[in-house]
Amino acid sequence: MLAIFKREFLSYFRSPVGFVAIAIFSFLSGFIFYSMFSEGSVDIGTEVNTLRSFFVIIVPIITMGLLAEDKKRGTDILYYTTPIDLFAVVVGKTLAAFALFAVMFVNVIIHIFVTVACGGVFGVGAVGNIIVFFFMAFMFISIGLFASAINDNQIVSAIVSFILILICQLISVFAGYLGTAVTSIASTIKVKAETATAIGSAITSFISWFDPFVKTQDFRLGIFSVSSLFFLFAVGLLFMYLTYRVLEKKRWSKS
Repeated sequence: MLAIFKREFLSYFRSPVGFVAIAIFSFLSGFIFYSMFSEGSVDIGTEVNTLRSFFVIIVPIITMGLLAEDKKRGTDILYYTTPIDLFAVVVGKTLAAFALFAVMFVNVIIHIFVTVACGGVFGVGAVGNIIVFFFMAFMFISIGLFASAINDNQIVSAIVSFILILICQLISVFAGYLGTAVTSIASTIKVKAETATAIGSAITSFISWFDPFVKTQDFRLGIFSVSSLFFLFAVGLLFMYLTYRVLEKKRWSKS
C-alpha cells in the first residue's frame, strides 16, 4: 500500500495534473480570500465552505487517471496477475489523492495565519468547516476513483466523476422538484390538499436526508455532529469497496 501511495502521489508532480489542480485551487481560494479581505471582513469558514462547491471540478481532475491511466499504459495487468492485495491498491490511490488535497490546503492555512496576524478571528465555525472539507474530500475522491475504475478513458472517467459529484451537490434541488411534482400529481387525482402536501414534503425530506451538504450545514455554526461525519466516511468506504469489487471482477476475468 505504501509503495502504491508513494508512486501515485509522486506521479501528480511528474505530470501537469498535480500542478493544474494546485493552480486551480490556489486561484479559487486566493480570489475568495482577496474578495473578503478587500471588504475588511474575512471569514475562513466561508472561504472553505465556498471551496467545497468546486469539488465538482477539482476531484475529477485528480482522480480521472488513478486507474484509467494504468489501463492506458497496460500496467493494470500487474494488479490481476500478481498476488497483490487489491484493496491495498484502492487505499493507496485514495490516500495519494487525499494527500494532494492536503498539499493544496496549505494555501488556506496561509490565509488563516494572515487573518489572525491582522487581528481577524479564526473561530470554531471555521474549524467545523475544515473538518467537513476533508471528510467530504475523502468521500468525493472515493467516488472519483470508482469512476476511474469503470472506464478505460481518462476523459470519460472525469465526466462520470463530474456527473456523480454534481448529483450529490444537487440532491436537495432534485428533492424539491420531485416533492412538488408528487404534490401536484396527488392533487390531480383528487387527493386532499393537506395529504398531497404532506406526501410531497415527506418525499422531499427523505431524499434531502442523503444530501451531504445539508447534513453538514450546522458545522459552520460550530455545531458538530458525529453522525454526519460518519455518513460521509461510510459513503467513501462504500465507493472504495465498489472499486475493489470492480478490480476483483477484472482479476477473475483475466485469470
